[in-house]
Amino acid sequence: MGNIKFGTDGWRAIVGQDFTAENVDKVTDAVAKYVFETFGIDKKIIIGYDPRNMADEFSLRCAKRLADIGFEVLYSKNILPTPVLAYNAKLLNACALMFTASHNPPEYLGIKFIPDYAGPATSDITDKIVQNLDKNIEKQRQGSLMVYDFQPEYEKQLEKLIDYDKIKELKNTNIIFDGFYSASIGYFDHILEKHGIKFDVMNMEHDKNFGGGMPDPKPKYLKDLIEKVKSTPNSIGLANDGDADRFGVINELGEYVTPNEIIAILLIHLTKNKNLQGSVVKTVGASLLLDKVAEKLGVEIIETAVGFKHVGEAMRKYNPVIGGEESGGLSIQGHIPEKDGLLANSLILEVMAYENKSLAELQKELYDFVGCKFYNDRVDKKLENIEEIKPVLEDFKNKKEIGQYKIIKTDLKDGVKMYLDDNTSWILVRPSGTEPLLRIYFESNSIEKIEELKNIIM
Repeated sequence: MGNIKFGTDGWRAIVGQDFTAENVDKVTDAVAKYVFETFGIDKKIIIGYDPRNMADEFSLRCAKRLADIGFEVLYSKNILPTPVLAYNAKLLNACALMFTASHNPPEYLGIKFIPDYAGPATSDITDKIVQNLDKNIEKQRQGSLMVYDFQPEYEKQLEKLIDYDKIKELKNTNIIFDGFYSASIGYFDHILEKHGIKFDVMNMEHDKNFGGGMPDPKPKYLKDLIEKVKSTPNSIGLANDGDADRFGVINELGEYVTPNEIIAILLIHLTKNKNLQGSVVKTVGASLLLDKVAEKLGVEIIETAVGFKHVGEAMRKYNPVIGGEESGGLSIQGHIPEKDGLLANSLILEVMAYENKSLAELQKELYDFVGCKFYNDRVDKKLENIEEIKPVLEDFKNKKEIGQYKIIKTDLKDGVKMYLDDNTSWILVRPSGTEPLLRIYFESNSIEKIEELKNIIM
């Protein structure tokens, strides 16, 4: 069976090593068996792919195989973002397979299964698919394979959620869209053009090597965009990861704006300017900034384990105003329970237009509203083997203090999260799902305090 493991967001592997035609066939058959046994042969399956190496070839192979088993298959006519395919899964009452490795290095490819509720497959679903990996599925009938354009219906959905005419009023802001060689090219720029919104672009060609960098919109990979923003007066920069479900934002000062800050600003915008009501969903790794904003707005906080599959599951249950995670994924009420970078880009421009303020001004207002600033960091600690994880977590679970700070609360939702008695600091220690690695998250109201805590923990 090779090394086929489903992580928090599907199966990912290096092309030519574990991501081979044989393994793609096995995963395709396992998904087919799950869909057939859960919904029957009449359930549509829709398939898409991002710009990665061989994503088009492997996805077409999968589509033909599913049609041969007997399914009606709709296959994307071109490269597309994950949220575009996910929205169409809901619209067409179909299950979806997206060939992407998201923000992973260029040599990786993956398969993400999206059920008809349009969010990431939960563990109970992926467990069943994994159980099917060594089982056969017989041909049921002659199916069909049709090439399909998923873009128009998705754009109609964004136009219901976002006031693009309002964004057009942003006369004093230069919008710079970094295509980042990703799946957002031809989608985000297209909807801005359609509504007569002026913007500049860079890196607007699909490239399986993502320009020699990483398709991850974090500051260290957005240096070109940061330089362009700094050299263009009154501009902001927007980018997405490889499959456009995450976002990266640069403000007018050439500074990276964290996803925590964006989610907080958008929570205020959606309740104030769009009159949305409900809770906010965040992960255990997200900032206390969101708790503080929610408290000021009188909005309930729902906290989940790390990973958008948990956020998406809570979104389906609670219908919150917004759901998001610290790694750059969000969605809102009335949309899909899947992270959407194109929606995030649009919402950022919308809040600026509604408030008639720069993004840097909105950040300052946010911290004035909350009354303090938060800083975050994360350290990955490699262990000798996976057996070491449990005793280390047990040790943290039983701690009463970290240095001079007393632990006032311990949360075991996902690893061990320790809240400290200064009421602004916490440490989260959680294991990687696939390797002997601990991810250690830190938050506090000063960088010095974070460094102090890191030194104590490490």
